[in-house]
Amino acid sequence: MNKGKKYQDLVKSYDKQELFDIDAVIPQVKKLATAKFDETIEMHIRLGVDSRHADQQVRGAVVLPHGTGKSVKVLVIAKGDKLKEAEEAGADFFGEDDMIDKIQKENWFDFDIMIATPDMMGKVGRLGRVLGPKGLMPNPKSGTVTMDVAKAVADTKAGKVEYRLDKTNIIHVIIGKASFSEEQLKENMMVILDAIKKAKPAASKGQYFKSVTLASTMSPGVKVNPGKI
Repeated sequence: MNKGKKYQDLVKSYDKQELFDIDAVIPQVKKLATAKFDETIEMHIRLGVDSRHADQQVRGAVVLPHGTGKSVKVLVIAKGDKLKEAEEAGADFFGEDDMIDKIQKENWFDFDIMIATPDMMGKVGRLGRVLGPKGLMPNPKSGTVTMDVAKAVADTKAGKVEYRLDKTNIIHVIIGKASFSEEQLKENMMVILDAIKKAKPAASKGQYFKSVTLASTMSPGVKVNPGKI
């Protein structure tokens, strides 16, 4: 895909191969975020693991201290008192078989996160074929399968992000918006890196952080010196 002139000019404005220290990478990314809208900043982390092996999976979730800057629509699948709990916690949508049918029959996906209670997973599991590819399947490791519906909704609304390896052993995760202060972005970034560090599989050998790149929606990536993490 051909990039526009503005993108090409941004590429020429710095050395794409330069490795930035953590304190220097955020200012550089913010400098490159020149679009007329508030760009999202993502971190792309290549790990020295093999996601094909079950004992080398890296997955979890953390609540960012300054949120993501994005509003998140939450769907809760539960029953009984848990539905009232979901409503009071601020869930955008909540229900039981009715919401499952809506997804199945109407191909409805107007939500960003699905939270389900364990007693509903038998029914939710039947949606795996459509939820899985969209990254919407609830999972205990990410805190989206839980009886504590209120906390799960509150955490998600506060800026909880899930991190997981893709097939190329890279984790893609939002750390905030270009309008955030350097300090806010750095704190969000460090919370994610610390969580991934703690999640290092025992089976992982050699260098764990292979590469870390930050990029805003419309800008080229800026590389972090992985040896400084």
